[in-house]
Amino acid sequence: MTNTRIPDVRPKQPTAARSAPVAAPRPSARDRGTRLLATLFLAPTIVGIVVFTVVPIVGSVVLSLFHWNVIDSPSFAGAANYREVFGDSTVLVSFRNTLVFMVFAVALQLLIALVLALAVNGRMPVWLRSVFRSAFFFPLVLSAASISVVMKYLFNQDFGVVNWLLGLVGFAPVPWLTSENAAMATVILVYVWQQFGFSFLLFVGGLNNIPKEIHEAASLDGATGLRKHLTITLPLLSPTLLVASVVGIINALQVFEQPYVLTNGGPGDSTRTVVMVIYESAFEQLRFGEASAVGVLLFVLIMAVTALQFRLSRRFVHYQ
Repeated sequence: MTNTRIPDVRPKQPTAARSAPVAAPRPSARDRGTRLLATLFLAPTIVGIVVFTVVPIVGSVVLSLFHWNVIDSPSFAGAANYREVFGDSTVLVSFRNTLVFMVFAVALQLLIALVLALAVNGRMPVWLRSVFRSAFFFPLVLSAASISVVMKYLFNQDFGVVNWLLGLVGFAPVPWLTSENAAMATVILVYVWQQFGFSFLLFVGGLNNIPKEIHEAASLDGATGLRKHLTITLPLLSPTLLVASVVGIINALQVFEQPYVLTNGGPGDSTRTVVMVIYESAFEQLRFGEASAVGVLLFVLIMAVTALQFRLSRRFVHYQ
């Protein structure tokens, strides 16, 4: 039997035509106008970030390599400022105080904010919930310096209201601001009282985003009270906890107003923080090079802690 080959009668396209790339459509005038408008809206923010964030950071790094007292011309110092910083016991104590302050202040802030958010998110009238939200957030909009001035009088050992109230129930006056053990605790309490409102609002928003069906299903399975919060609420709230902890730690590492107004870093150096050392070195002692070196080290510390948080968040943050 003879095999008959059927010829291919399909039209063949030229090789050049098959391999030619398809030209991308040119953006229309409307698209170009939209991009231009978006660029104009973003320009002020970008310029602000560059001028007020990038330039000062670069300037601080450069200035940390010089000796400069504003009066005389800068002289190159290389790494001498950093060697001086690491050999200064006051700077090392300030870093220790700042880390201790960060740990206790952020932990207490998140705990209080979470407990209050869970309470406010419970069953209560809508108007009462709004009152609590406003009351808890109100201290955050006030000046930290003005709050610290008021708290300095309230915690005064001789005529403060706090010791007067303690005296009514038979307690002796407490040296809140003049004792090394009590001064740091007082600064932490004042700081937390003002700052927990931000974390509180974050937690309230996070709790409202948790579907009610999940809690209802857990209730049907027998989960109640603390068990429900530990097994359901906290895992679903973990992204909000991450944001609140990152912002809280960054703010705590830069604390200045509360210890400066309440104790001025005392007694001794028990409440002196890193930002206080930067301020004193730069604007009281006119050692801008050394102050910049401390600032660069603080910046590195903040970046390292934040990077560690995001690294560890892979284990405990659960996204829906």
